[in-house]
Amino acid sequence: MTVALMWEARAVAGRGEELLAWVREQEIPGVPVRREILRAPQDRVLVITWWDADYDAELPELPEPDRELVTRAVHRWRFESVG
Repeated sequence: MTVALMWEARAVAGRGEELLAWVREQEIPGVPVRREILRAPQDRVLVITWWDADYDAELPELPEPDRELVTRAVHRWRFESVG
């Protein structure tokens, strides 16, 4: 089974590049099948990692950035492949 973890944060206005750099520096224990980093307007950054694991498996996730860098708590979602 493939599980996708999604991590999304919104940077304080004007600090999107700093948040993006922070995300790129983060090491994730283990090796996901795939890792993709995306960005969107309003200084938002999204990270998706795909894992060969059961839906309820304990998987490593990115931490919360410093509170001064983001406007709110990180949003996290977990999905399983149905293909």
